[in-house]
Amino acid sequence: MIGISPDAAAKQAKFKSKFELPFDLLADTDHAGAEAYGVWVEKSMYGKKYMGIERTTFLIGKDGRIARIFPKVKVEGHAAEVLAAIQEMNG
Repeated sequence: MIGISPDAAAKQAKFKSKFELPFDLLADTDHAGAEAYGVWVEKSMYGKKYMGIERTTFLIGKDGRIARIFPKVKVEGHAAEVLAAIQEMNG
């Protein structure tokens, strides 16, 4: 399991430490990965438009292909949903 965001590696290291995350975080500061996966999108807050990440989880199968996509992720209950999908994939 890995996490990817456009934040710099130093900021990610603090985040990983603060929340004791058991997986690696990758820095996509030029958002090339986000663009390739279609999650670098136009967003809007308080009437202002800007580009940013649409929080999305991709499950990648053993064959290296996308097995499942969870778009517009909400934190609550998401880990359990992903775990159930992984268990389904692994039979």
